Amino acid sequence: MIAALYAHPRGPYFNRPDVDPWPESRDARLYAGPWPAVAHPPCARWGRYATGGPSPLAARRRVGDDDGCFAAALSAVRRYGGVLEHPEASHAWPWFGLHRPPWAGGWVAADLLGGWTCCVEQGHYGHRARKATWLYVAGVDGSRLPELAWGPSNKAHPKARLDDGFSKEERRRQQKRGTITRLSKSQAELTPEPFAELLISIAKLAG
Repeated sequence: MIAALYAHPRGPYFNRPDVDPWPESRDARLYAGPWPAVAHPPCARWGRYATGGPSPLAARRRVGDDDGCFAAALSAVRRYGGVLEHPEASHAWPWFGLHRPPWAGGWVAADLLGGWTCCVEQGHYGHRARKATWLYVAGVDGSRLPELAWGPSNKAHPKARLDDGFSKEERRRQQKRGTITRLSKSQAELTPEPFAELLISIAKLAG
């Protein structure tokens, strides 16, 4: 059995006999074991637009102002074992003293507590965009960590984008020409089932 913390209610962690899902309504900050965890803490306050985005109308925010969600997820994974997932270049890594993994892939030591980290693109595991992702794993011997599909997945998913990446005018031209495809919020957020299976398999190595 594993616990899926901050699980999306329409995601792949529900209705499984081997997963105890914790959606927002259960408040995953309160998780107290005993099973290893797969944690997807909210990332809005740790990403590129952590302070509110480029629009002058966007409300100003503070980096890391996530009501303690990431800290609770990191604590749970360190205490009970498992894996934590966050977007590539998350400010949470340096904030909590975790080493940044190499973009090209491969597992490296994340901290002095036996944790491991890597960068992997979810496009290799069913996501429509490349969606570069950082993983943090605790409670698993490094020799047991699996080899993942390292490197860019753009050959399989060349057009889909998660973020704007262009001015509005250029984005409209790109979309009209068919050179990019903007994903909806739910398409961008939902964890593909093959990637969820991978994370579950890693969490089950903890112990």
